Amino acid sequence: MTDSELPLSDRADARAPLPRRPHGSGDGWVTGPDGRQFWGTFGAAGLLLVHREVGVLLQHRAAYSHFGGTWGIPGGARHEDETAAQAAVREAHEEAGVPGAEVVVDFESVLDLGWWSYTTVVGHVERPFAPVIGDAESIELRWVPFNEVDAYELHPGLAASWPGLKPRIAEALGFFEG
Repeated sequence: MTDSELPLSDRADARAPLPRRPHGSGDGWVTGPDGRQFWGTFGAAGLLLVHREVGVLLQHRAAYSHFGGTWGIPGGARHEDETAAQAAVREAHEEAGVPGAEVVVDFESVLDLGWWSYTTVVGHVERPFAPVIGDAESIELRWVPFNEVDAYELHPGLAASWPGLKPRIAEALGFFEG
């Protein structure tokens, strides 16, 4: 099934991609004790969205963004008092037109540095849709077959976590690796 055969998300329309979104309550850099900087004053979260037939939704990151030019998942800073799942689904809707009400959360994987955390929210949809670029953070959005994800130049965070996430997703959704 190609993207042109998929129904459009509820964010789809004839407009060009949107400019950068206004900052939310958690938008800002956090500097750790070792000097590394991470986005999201309340932490950050991303949605690793899967459909059993079309694969994993990946986002080709804009050049200006953190690790621009790599492939990652829609996500961003958590707002104050927002759960990781709420943040991941909200960001995926804003950035990729993901129909939030159709996302089923399967599990979460947390990178906790003690002073900042990133949560990968793994979820699936039963009905595929054509993703729509919703802001300037994306060059492209693409459904990638499950067993081809590691062939892409992945954002370093996703590249580090994918080997552990892949078998968990395969088990949760009944995929057979091969």
